[in-house]
Amino acid sequence: MGEIWGYYTRVWIPDPDDVWRSAELTKDYQEGDKSLQLRLEDETIQEYPIDVQNNQLPFLRNPDILVGENDLTALSYLHEPAVLHNLKVRFLESNHIYTYCGIVLVAINPYDQLPIYGQDVIYAYSGQNMGDMDPHIFAVAEEAYKQMASVPPVPDPLTSFPTAACAEDFFYTSQGGNTVIEGVDDGEDFEKTRQAFTLVGVRESHQISIFKIIASILHLGNVEIQAERDGDSCRVSPEDEHLSDFCRLLGVEHSQMEHWLCHRKLVTTSETYVKTMSLQQVVNARDALAKHIYAQLFHWIVEHVNKALHTSLKQHSFIGVLDIYGFETFEVNSFEQFCINYANEKLQQQFNSHVFKLEQEEYMKEQIPWTLIDFYDNQPCIDLIEAKLGILDLLDEECKVPKGTDQNWTQKLYDRHSGSQHFQKPRMSNKAFIVIHFADKVEYLSDGFLEKNRDTVYEEQINILKASKFPLVADLFHDGKDSAPATTTSSRINIRSSRPAMKVSNKEHKKTVGYQFRSSLHLLMETLNATTPHYVRCIKPNDEKLPFHFNPKRAVQQLRACGVLETIRISAAGYPSRWSYHDFFNRYRVLVKKRDLTNADKKAMCRSVLESLIKDPDKFQFGRTKIFFRAGQVAYLEKLRADKFRAATIMIQKTVRGWLQKVKYRRLKGASLTLQRYCRGYLARRLAERLRRSRAAVVLQKQYRMQRARRAYQRVRRAAGIIQAFARGMFVRRIYHQVLREHKATVIQKHVRGWMTRRRFQRLRGAAIVIQCGFRRLKAKQELKALKIEARSAEHLKRLNVGMENKIVQLQRKIDDQNKELKTLSEQLSAITSTHDMEVEKLKKELACYQQNQGEDSGPQLQEEVESLRTELQRAHSERKVLEDTHTREKDELRKRVADLEQENALLKDEKEQLNNQILCQSKDEFAQKSVKENLVMKKELEEERSRHQNLVKEYSRLEQRYDNLRDEMTILKQTPGHRRNPSNQSSLESDSNYPSISTSEVGDTEDTLQQVEEIGLEKAAMDMTVFLKLQKRVRELEQERKKLQVQLEKKEQQDGKRVLAEQPSNDSDLDQDADLAYNSLKRQELESENKKLKNELNELRKAVADQASEHSPAAAGTPDSYSLLLNQLRLANEELEVRKEEVLILRTQIVSADQRRLAGKGSEPNINARTSWPNSEKHVDQEDAIEAYHGVCQTNSKTEDWGYLNEDGELGLAYQGLKQVARLLEAQLQTQSREHEEEVDNLKTQLEALKEEMDRQQQTFCQTLLLSPEAQVEFGVQQEMSRLTNENLDLKELVEKLEKNERKLKKQLKICMKKVQDLEAAQALAQSERKRHELNRQVTVQRKEKDFQGMLEYHKEDEALLIRNLVTELKPQALAGAVPCLPAYILYMCIRHADYVNDDLKVHSLLTSTINGIKKVLKKHNEDFEMTSFWLSNTCRLLHCLKQYSGDEGFMTQNTAKQNEHCLKNFDLTEYRQVLSDLSIQIYQQLIKIAEGLLQPMIVSAMLENESIQGLSGVKPTGYRKRTSSMPEGDNSYCLEAIIRQMNSFHTVMCDQGLDPEIILQVFRQLFYMINAVTLNNLLLRKDVCSWSTGMQLRYNISQLEEWLRGRNLHQSGAVETMEPLIQAAQLLQLKKKSPEDAEAICSLCTALSTQQIVKILNLYTPLNEFEERVTVAFIRTIQAQLQDRNDPQQLLLDFKHMFPVLFPFNPSSLTMDSIHIPACLNLEFLNEV
Repeated sequence: MGEIWGYYTRVWIPDPDDVWRSAELTKDYQEGDKSLQLRLEDETIQEYPIDVQNNQLPFLRNPDILVGENDLTALSYLHEPAVLHNLKVRFLESNHIYTYCGIVLVAINPYDQLPIYGQDVIYAYSGQNMGDMDPHIFAVAEEAYKQMASVPPVPDPLTSFPTAACAEDFFYTSQGGNTVIEGVDDGEDFEKTRQAFTLVGVRESHQISIFKIIASILHLGNVEIQAERDGDSCRVSPEDEHLSDFCRLLGVEHSQMEHWLCHRKLVTTSETYVKTMSLQQVVNARDALAKHIYAQLFHWIVEHVNKALHTSLKQHSFIGVLDIYGFETFEVNSFEQFCINYANEKLQQQFNSHVFKLEQEEYMKEQIPWTLIDFYDNQPCIDLIEAKLGILDLLDEECKVPKGTDQNWTQKLYDRHSGSQHFQKPRMSNKAFIVIHFADKVEYLSDGFLEKNRDTVYEEQINILKASKFPLVADLFHDGKDSAPATTTSSRINIRSSRPAMKVSNKEHKKTVGYQFRSSLHLLMETLNATTPHYVRCIKPNDEKLPFHFNPKRAVQQLRACGVLETIRISAAGYPSRWSYHDFFNRYRVLVKKRDLTNADKKAMCRSVLESLIKDPDKFQFGRTKIFFRAGQVAYLEKLRADKFRAATIMIQKTVRGWLQKVKYRRLKGASLTLQRYCRGYLARRLAERLRRSRAAVVLQKQYRMQRARRAYQRVRRAAGIIQAFARGMFVRRIYHQVLREHKATVIQKHVRGWMTRRRFQRLRGAAIVIQCGFRRLKAKQELKALKIEARSAEHLKRLNVGMENKIVQLQRKIDDQNKELKTLSEQLSAITSTHDMEVEKLKKELACYQQNQGEDSGPQLQEEVESLRTELQRAHSERKVLEDTHTREKDELRKRVADLEQENALLKDEKEQLNNQILCQSKDEFAQKSVKENLVMKKELEEERSRHQNLVKEYSRLEQRYDNLRDEMTILKQTPGHRRNPSNQSSLESDSNYPSISTSEVGDTEDTLQQVEEIGLEKAAMDMTVFLKLQKRVRELEQERKKLQVQLEKKEQQDGKRVLAEQPSNDSDLDQDADLAYNSLKRQELESENKKLKNELNELRKAVADQASEHSPAAAGTPDSYSLLLNQLRLANEELEVRKEEVLILRTQIVSADQRRLAGKGSEPNINARTSWPNSEKHVDQEDAIEAYHGVCQTNSKTEDWGYLNEDGELGLAYQGLKQVARLLEAQLQTQSREHEEEVDNLKTQLEALKEEMDRQQQTFCQTLLLSPEAQVEFGVQQEMSRLTNENLDLKELVEKLEKNERKLKKQLKICMKKVQDLEAAQALAQSERKRHELNRQVTVQRKEKDFQGMLEYHKEDEALLIRNLVTELKPQALAGAVPCLPAYILYMCIRHADYVNDDLKVHSLLTSTINGIKKVLKKHNEDFEMTSFWLSNTCRLLHCLKQYSGDEGFMTQNTAKQNEHCLKNFDLTEYRQVLSDLSIQIYQQLIKIAEGLLQPMIVSAMLENESIQGLSGVKPTGYRKRTSSMPEGDNSYCLEAIIRQMNSFHTVMCDQGLDPEIILQVFRQLFYMINAVTLNNLLLRKDVCSWSTGMQLRYNISQLEEWLRGRNLHQSGAVETMEPLIQAAQLLQLKKKSPEDAEAICSLCTALSTQQIVKILNLYTPLNEFEERVTVAFIRTIQAQLQDRNDPQQLLLDFKHMFPVLFPFNPSSLTMDSIHIPACLNLEFLNEV
């Protein structure tokens, strides 16, 4: 006890704010002390009392070396403050949200978006053991997948994540307060949801129906229910818009749903009657209906997903995800919290038993004594809830009682369970009860328990939904669906529970919510007991959702409730710390005595050390492979180790410091004696000199002080006089300026007040005019309306002609009146003008008098003021002149500068020409240097192009492989009847025929582009940037067209709506109404047809423009003509509109005149208003007849006023009808013209807005350009020009592609014709060659004369398959061990040469095609054989070199001998086949790299990071439970660096022996070293345990060994070392000092190959292995981030270890001649004849 509780021991004490607080002992603790003397972190001294009776001391704090561990069980002291502190440090300082706690993954919500879920992170965790990497959810998923793939039981990761919903307009989704989450895009998530629905085969129509049902549920929650006065009934307003939306979305009748929401039907044996419901009952029924609809929709989706994922194969295992709410306790807890906490009780019980089981298995596996651990068993609490006559049973029983109430049920609980230890009754309430759960005591309010348990959904409401007009809604509530089980996912998986299920009472249960929940929970527990669960516990760090903010109180509540602390307690009760013997010996060998180190048995040494250090044998146990320690023992050993190191360090420091001080003392003593001698002499001389100088100084000071005092007095006197003079003048001038300002202010006020008065008068006058105009307009509208009504009456016809005959007289009279009024106004104006002149003269006289008076009094002052003003004016003029001169001078300078620049530019051009001439005359070395630079640039461009080409080749090979697989599968399906399973590398979803294909547009170019996408595949099409840009451009155009048409349609609809609203009901005749309706319907039809034709017209216009662009120049020459034509049309429309307006005004004038005459003659002609019936007035007349009659009436009106004469033969009725027809025609024409005019104006406005936007954009670009430097302006201009040229290039590419398409079609037709001709010629040539060959054979036989071998091999056509089989498909590389490298390539070329010699193109084509297909077949068969792949890579490259070397091209023949030139091809150009072979070589190279990486990758992490290349350098830290993962294979699979070197030696030997080009070998090892760098660095960035100083040293040693190997194999020029630069800098970063700003600057300047994110990540992960090391502080990391913030680094944290550099196959001619090659007999090629 004294060794642990000593001075400087750190402990945890309770704190009301931070829960736990760290403190340090300032005095040793002795048994019996009543308090501890502590020093807090803020240096406060505190005395902490101790419970002496129970001897309860505070919790000890772990050493700093253990803080921040990945696994909480790796901590030496396992208790609540240690867990909380470790999570806090990881979360706040390292930003790590995941932490292991035994089998539990603790996830803290960061409330921020983190880049830790990308594809690179998935690849990094794929295939890794759980304990090897930092904690992550991907590690848990990988562990579950491994167990499912390897272990027969069914693994099931159990996770619990929080859920959230957001919508603020609905009651159901707005109860959480804030519905917006920062950084979450709801639109993006919705689009992902739709994509997921489409992926599992949900059709678009079903998706729309699903969203409608969800929306209807939200609207149902917003339905307002109003209680009646009696309180027993309620109602829903018929105008409730939410109920209307609910019925509309579900397709049900509004009236029925409104009625049955507030009523229910009761059926008895004798009758059926309808009963009203109270407000609370209706609300409960409404909520129950909403939940029922949601549940049925959920079941439908699950069933549909299961159908989509269904396969005919038998399912033997699965991975399931269970997402539940955590333990809940609020101020008011109801039935929902009760069910959630009940489920958590059951899951906690299963969790405790599972943890206990795993601990027991570990101890039994290690063969150590096992003592049962007492852990909390919550079975009594579960029995209280679910046993017979438990809470749920009593609740179901009370629900069956006709008049059961919550209060009666609560009383039954009090009576039944008052004696239970987990049940309590509140003191102050009879409506609540308390259940003591494992996490906390929870008080539940019983109100609403019965109704929520019933969750009654009335049959009448379901029947309404069954009658929906939407099929999906009706199917949801079909009777068969209600009885179908919900858990259909595991119907094919047999799961047995590890213990018998709970027996249900024999009483018949209705399916209440509690019963259903209990049954579902039992099924879930059976599934969990039959699986291997993994647990994820989610912790909310704060309730405000602040990013990376940690609230200890909130976190510790959740840790106590979710079982994490229970896991810690179970682990702490046993042996939580575990060490392997090897790791323990390496860590604590310093505690072993020297004489014990001679023992070779490490187990024995570990046993002796522990027995001597820890006296209590119960504190540790020796297992089969590990040593197990009780809690705190590792901390004790660490303390002993640190004390040992500290003592040794002190001894070394003491000795070294003593020696240094002795040397320093001797050196200082000698120097001191010498200095003292010289200093004493110098001091004596300086004293004498000082005394002599002091006397002289006194005399000088006396004289100087006297003179200085006299001068100071005189200077003060003069200054006082000057100050007084200036002060007096200043006061006088101040008074004068004040008087002057007051005078000026008076003048200004006078003019301003006059101006304000005039302005107010003008504003009032304008307002009065506006009001008068509005009133007059209103009166005019009213009169016009009255006139329209009167115009339809017969009385109006009587009075019509009265106004017609006096029209001219009235107009003349009106003109006279206006002339008189004009004359009156002119006279008034002249009078006002004269008055104004008189007032001006009067004011001038007064001003002259005033000036004269003022001149007499203050003439000099005014003159001075005028002079000053003149002076200021002159100064202003001079300044303006100076500015103008400056502007002129600067302008001249700029012009001169421009001229100088132009001149300088000309000189530079001349100089450039001179330099070009000089360069041409310079030596070859300088030219070579420049060529090298240009070659580097060209090489870089070529490298990029090569990379793109090789990616395309890789994609082509993948598609070709997929085609071969599909072809093989089709062959198997054709041969074998019945159902066959898809290949394993092909998704079962690919064969789903329900997926929509890629839609095509109406334009031909887009169809062609999309057809290309469908032909070559989406992935390859995505790599073609041209296709992508064309699609993107076409989509933009279609979107613009759609928007334009939509705007036009909306305008038409608005116009129709306004027209309908403007038309008020009138007393028109049936004929008028029919005409209006016909007119409106006609206009609608015209609009609809116009909208339908817009797309076709637009497409035809675009085609015409495209054809015109293809036929003529790119410049749009026709644009001005079309624009002028449009303006002419607009002008003509305006003119016609003006004409129609004049005609309408004439008619209006006639109507107004007639009305005036009617009012004027009302008294004199009383009989005019009498209604008179005329014959033929109601008869329907033709339109032309009516117009003609109208003109006749007008003429007659001027002759007579006799009404009877006017009405002869119904002339007056015809005139009335004609007037109506004319007015209607004019109105229709006016509307048509105005509508056309508005459309043209809108089109012009649209064009104008587009031009304005373009002009604004160009102006903004121009302004931005002006702000840039001249160099930047040039660069910006180049970028703009490049973008413009890119767009033009795309357009030209489209035209080129059209022409190429036509060309391809013509070529195909030409090929068909040529093929027929070639077949005929080939048949004739073959027959002729056969005749020649027989003749030649006969000559040889007769003459028996042998010729020299010409390097050609002849074979018969039927032997081609045998040649390919013996030379390609069945050839083993070992068979040619002693032969010439690349012998198959030489043999194939000699066969090709003979076919060329005899001019047999079919034979050449057949041989090359068969060879390429044979090589592909071999590589497909041996896709994991490095030797075979390397063999065919070397042969393919050699065959490619031979085709180049002997092609006859002078560029490839520079190194040929004369004999080799004779072996060149004579007849055929095989350039296309060279390209095919080049692509095949790229594919083989990529397969070779893939095989090599597959062999090296499992070794890299172990060899580079984990293996101790330098023995004893790396320290070992304790590990947690995750290092004991069940998926980790047994045995030692570690690799050392020598294993990697041996493997690379093997690669190098194979490639060299098979004659692979040295340049390709260099590229292979460059790629492999990049992969080593990427895998190692990625693992380093994801593992906290390897980010230490010792790992950096190991890495640097390993990298140096690899560099030495490269130099030993002469591979150092491959660039492999450069690819390792990020890893080298990471190793240096681990070893650099990390404290001061200078260290930060050094790190930033050194780590240039690492991104900012990678540097910060390594610093966050840096872990000291000893207490003498220090962690990297947060302030230092912030300094690094501040210095690196200007870097433009990529956001990706991990390197792409699958990245492949583009390969280059340089031309490498052979020195061998074809006639010198010998064919071994082992190849079985006897059928080849040497020519």
